[in-house]
Amino acid sequence: MTAETILEDSTPSRAQLDRLARDGEPVILKGCTLDGADLSDFDLTDWRFERCALVGARFTGARLDGVALVGCRGATASFAGAILTDCRVEGGDFGNASFAAATLSSVAFRGCKLTGADFTGARTLDVRFEEAILTLALMPNFSFRKAQLQGVTFAEADLRGCDFRDAVFSGASLRDAHIADCRFEGADLRGADLGGIRLTDASRFKGAVISKAQAGDLLGQLGLKVR
Repeated sequence: MTAETILEDSTPSRAQLDRLARDGEPVILKGCTLDGADLSDFDLTDWRFERCALVGARFTGARLDGVALVGCRGATASFAGAILTDCRVEGGDFGNASFAAATLSSVAFRGCKLTGADFTGARTLDVRFEEAILTLALMPNFSFRKAQLQGVTFAEADLRGCDFRDAVFSGASLRDAHIADCRFEGADLRGADLGGIRLTDASRFKGAVISKAQAGDLLGQLGLKVR
């Protein structure tokens, strides 16, 4: 049976964390303070962070297979170049965090704030977002193909070149998002807030399904009414 190390309400040093990482056993951290901690290139496979302070922490190039981040405060944390496989991020605030050039495979983001987060150049496979705030996020060329986007807010996000083919939006928002070169064929946008989308941008929704109300809003820009 695998032994687990549990740290609670502490501020572990880099040396202590390095030693635990080298031991190769799962670690559970509850209510720990790791603001600004440097965990770059650590192997943190199967670690669990609960209600931890991770503001400005650096996971650059780290291996994060099976990691869970639950209710953590991780604003400006860096996961750049990290490998995240079979991970889950539940609750918490990761505003302006960086996932640039990270590898994200079977990762679930649920109920968390990712305002301004940077996913530029991330390599992705089966990444899921649910009830997540991605306002002002940087996500160029991200693949959301066949995604179920429930309660996801993309307001003012950089979504240039994203693939939304066959995606389903439910209680989601694309308000004022940057959607140049996006693909929406087969997407169901009836549950999306399209506020701020200009009629000149509507051609990008070719092949998508929208509601009569959404069509009316777009045509209203020409002074036309849909009855």
